Order: sequence, then C-alpha cells, then structure tokens
Amino acid sequence: MPVSDLELVNAWKQVLTLSNLKSGDNVTVLTSSATHPQTLATALIAAGMMGAVVNRLDLPPVNAEKAHSRDSLAYLGTTPLTGNRSAIAALKASDLVLDLMTLLFSPEQHEILANGTKILLAVEPPEVLVRLVPTAEDRARVTKAAALIESAKEMRVTSAAGTDLRCTLGQFPAISEYGYVDVPGRWDHWPSGFVLTWPDEGGSEGTIVLDRGDILLPQKSYVTEPVRLTIKNGYCVAIDGGVDAALLRDYMESFRDPEAYAMSHIGWGLQPRSRWSTLGLYDREQTIGMDARAYEGNFLCSLGPNNEAGGSRTTACHIDIPIRNCTVTLDGKAVVRSGKVVKEEAEGDHHAQ
Repeated sequence: MPVSDLELVNAWKQVLTLSNLKSGDNVTVLTSSATHPQTLATALIAAGMMGAVVNRLDLPPVNAEKAHSRDSLAYLGTTPLTGNRSAIAALKASDLVLDLMTLLFSPEQHEILANGTKILLAVEPPEVLVRLVPTAEDRARVTKAAALIESAKEMRVTSAAGTDLRCTLGQFPAISEYGYVDVPGRWDHWPSGFVLTWPDEGGSEGTIVLDRGDILLPQKSYVTEPVRLTIKNGYCVAIDGGVDAALLRDYMESFRDPEAYAMSHIGWGLQPRSRWSTLGLYDREQTIGMDARAYEGNFLCSLGPNNEAGGSRTTACHIDIPIRNCTVTLDGKAVVRSGKVVKEEAEGDHHAQ
C-alpha cells in the first residue's frame, strides 16, 4: 500500500531522534536522479521540524556506461563525489548526511566519516522504510551479536544442502547495522538489522552451496537450482551448477577483475520484521533488497571488496548472498542453527554438534 506523507515524516522523526539530531545541527540531504521524491520531501520536512539547518545537495549520476542495471549496488566504481572537492567539503561540514543517492564502498565516504560526520543511507521504497523503522531494541540485538564476533577466532558455516565453510577472524572489525547513526563518524543503513565482519585475508576455505530459494543480489533473484561455490585461500575459484551458476559467472566475468572473486563480508540477519519472501513482491528496479539481507536467521555472505572494513581490496563488483537454513558457529558455539537465531536467554548455553 502507498505510504502517506504523515507516516513517512513520523518515521523520519523517529530515525532522526534515535540518531541524536539536535536543533541547530547542519543536515545535508544527498540526492541524485534516482532519489525517491517522497523520501526526499519528507526528510526535508522532518529535519526542519526538529530544528536542523537543512541543505540539499543534488549530484548527477555516473557509471551508466559501465553498470549492468539501475541498481545502485550493481557497479561500485566512481561516485558523483569523485574529484568533487566542493561537494565533499559541504558534506564534511555537515553534522549529518542523509544519503538518498548511495555512496557505499567509496573513499569519499571514508573521508567524510573520518571527519566526524554521520551518514545514514536510505534508498529503499517508502513503504519498506515505514515498515522497518529502526528501534533501540534492534541496536541492542545487533551490538550483542557483534560482541560475539569480536571475541571469536573462527566462523564455521554448514548446511544440509552441502555448505561447509571455515573463516578465520580477527583481522577486521565486526560491523553492526541497526538503522540509525547515534555517534559521530558512524555510517548505517535504514532499513537493516544484521551483523557482519570480513574474514582474514586468505583465511576462507570450503564450499558454499546455494539451494533453491536462496537469493543473489544485485541480481535480486531466487536461486532455482543448486549453485556450488568453491572457496580456496579466500577466493571463489569455481562456480558450478546450471543456469543460475552460468548467469552468475557471466556477470562476474564481465568486470574483468580477479578481486571480484574474493570473500567479502560474512554474518547473519537479525531483523524479525524483515521477510525472506518480500523480494518476490517487488519489481527488480523498485528495491535494493534489504529485506533479503536482514531477515532473521539468514547467513549473509558476499564476494568483492573489503575497503569498507579498512582493507585495501577494491572492486566494482559486489555480490551479496543471503542463504537459508545454515548453521553458523563462532569457535564451535552456534549463533544460528538451521536458519534460526540461537537465543541464549531462552535456550541456555549451546554448542554445535
């Protein structure tokens, strides 16, 4: 159903309140040609109602000659900020940037965050934003899971479909995505609700098997037949299967970049209000698939860059893969069992069998 302006203004006010927006703060709304007009209009109203000094910075799109689709995550090359010193200066002078354009995986974003500016990405359709307004409970759930990752040395992932992956941990931090930016220099994405880290460089070994119903992003498609990814020394060295595997191989080969095949982030979904099935209700150009990334109990793994975590690996290709029915263990202790998040307060101290 369509969302009223009032509903979306109230949603923005809740997110901005959680993000500790204060009267007099400088807020810049970053937009481009694909920005949803209702999201933009209500963001300006909500920030203004809360006493912020509000600006809008509109930048032209880039990468059209290289990208394979209109999805903002289908090509992670240059951004409209690349070489744009005046725009970068404006964003660094802001207390909060509302990114309605998508700066993800860009060095410019790192520069702005390092200055203490907060950045909140919000590019999903208004009805998704309203349904998945973040809460303080989301933050508590995700940060608790992040602490488990921070103290672990190995993540192992298995499934009845054949997944058996081992990743050594410790080189990169755990990242909590809970949907708002409550401290200076923080980036987050509304909506979200998941935890992730990056395996040590070269520290991933094993097999990932995508079963029917698992999801490929940015393809935004449900797998229709099994796909087997072979991981050696931190890289995917083989993609085997039928048509789904052939489509994935062809897409990744088009980037002509060996770093596209590196293991990127790994983690699991913790958002009970997100649904595995939601992606099937949208046209592919309407959404970037945050329900798929965040739904509770999925194992979210990816191929591509690690510069978001402070690593040196950059590539324009990034594949996100939310997988159902996996068991995820940290140093032998299950945090997800057969696609269900282990809730210690209800189940006690559990160890993988």
